Amino acid sequence: MNSLIPFICLGIGALISWRGLPETVLKGFDILINVALIILMLVIGLNIGTSPQVMGHLGQIGFNCAMLSLFAIFASAFLVAVCEKTVLPLEETRRQFASDELGEDTPQESHFSPLIIIMPTCIVIGILAGFFVFQNISHSMLDWVLTISLVLLYVGVGVSLGENKHVFQYIKKLGLRLIILPAAIFLGSILGGLIIGFVLRIPLNYAVISASGMGYYSLTGAMMTDYFGVEAGIYGFVVNVIRDVFTIILMPLLIRISKGSPIAAGAAGCMDTMLVPVTKAVGTELGIVALISGTILTFVVPVWLPISQMIFS
Repeated sequence: MNSLIPFICLGIGALISWRGLPETVLKGFDILINVALIILMLVIGLNIGTSPQVMGHLGQIGFNCAMLSLFAIFASAFLVAVCEKTVLPLEETRRQFASDELGEDTPQESHFSPLIIIMPTCIVIGILAGFFVFQNISHSMLDWVLTISLVLLYVGVGVSLGENKHVFQYIKKLGLRLIILPAAIFLGSILGGLIIGFVLRIPLNYAVISASGMGYYSLTGAMMTDYFGVEAGIYGFVVNVIRDVFTIILMPLLIRISKGSPIAAGAAGCMDTMLVPVTKAVGTELGIVALISGTILTFVVPVWLPISQMIFS
């Protein structure tokens, strides 16, 4: 998807709701978002289940890739949580903002959403269906459905922004400190790759570079194949594909670690497929933080990969 499309769709959604919408229309948008989100999760699962690169390497390489992805997620979440406790208090700033600007003494916490259970279930259903039933499904059709789902989701988030204009004041209050968040996610991903690379004796160029792809699986897989060969490309692709899956599956745990942890797990994917799932977990204010962070990381990865190749070659 073109990198401008998310912002265009968000803008369209915000314009639709800027002057306010009837409650029934907002409920309709919410239902539409939930349906599109379920379709998105099913398509992600189908893409995995029909991918020989992923399903054909579920042995030792699959285990190594899963561990790399998990350690990249938790190392990123750990560094983000440290930042939240020190220099970037996302939730404290949100509470203070709600009290000072909105007159809310006790801002409501995000309620548990059944989607937190439904989303990983849909991914698993999609994987099984793709592997056992739809091996010959057209990938161009899946890409088309994926794109339509994402467009609907971005417009839906934009509608939510238009209804909650105070979000932009919250972002202004955080200011340039927002840069700390993607920096922590980036460093955490590298750290996670280094740790598990040493523990499992995975070549460090495979481990570190694949983990620091931060969900950008297409580019990471292609560039690692070009730099180091087919096996390295499998690591680059699989580690970053399953990072999205783990982000969804681990969402109930991540949100308990800190508000920024789901954003850390989604990483560069927060500009793309992970934006709405993460926003559902952390709320609209932090959803925009996730989009900004994901956008920065999406532009960092293409710059970092050639540099990392020179460092770890």
